[in-house]
Amino acid sequence: MQSERIKLVAPSMAQAQPMLEAIRESQDELSQYLPWVPYALTEPESIKNMQEAIDNYERFEGELRLSILRNSDSKFLGAIGLIIRDKSVPFFEIGYWLNSAETGKGYITEAVSLLESYVFTELNAQRVEIRAADTNSKSRAVAERCGYQLDATLVNDRRLPSGELSSTVIYSKLSL
Repeated sequence: MQSERIKLVAPSMAQAQPMLEAIRESQDELSQYLPWVPYALTEPESIKNMQEAIDNYERFEGELRLSILRNSDSKFLGAIGLIIRDKSVPFFEIGYWLNSAETGKGYITEAVSLLESYVFTELNAQRVEIRAADTNSKSRAVAERCGYQLDATLVNDRRLPSGELSSTVIYSKLSL
């Protein structure tokens, strides 16, 4: 999947080190909302995590994680995941993160649009969701820019990595 500026590529061991570096560089921002960040900061964990991503991708199970690379220099920018919620519908959830140095440039909006197009045309999805902590204004803005509708707010249903009680917003887009 490719646009003018970025491409989404299947997980590979070649991306393990660039992903680890991006997570380390962005850990302060990412760890506000993503509970896995403290467990992804070592090389052995990064390699193990990438192998699991490769296995999931090959088996079409769990979360299909794709690397977001800039076309001009193949730099690793972040990751976007397609979480398989129900193959019988089919129904998916999109999750994403970006290296903090690359935020505000529209890369995630492009990545969501690319993945969404694939999901609706190739996988015949009937529903795609984006979920976020209600206080995660950047993630919410991506969903809204991409035309997702706010379906629900699950009040006090999660704890942020800080331990603070939080709510989850659920945005969706249905098959055209």
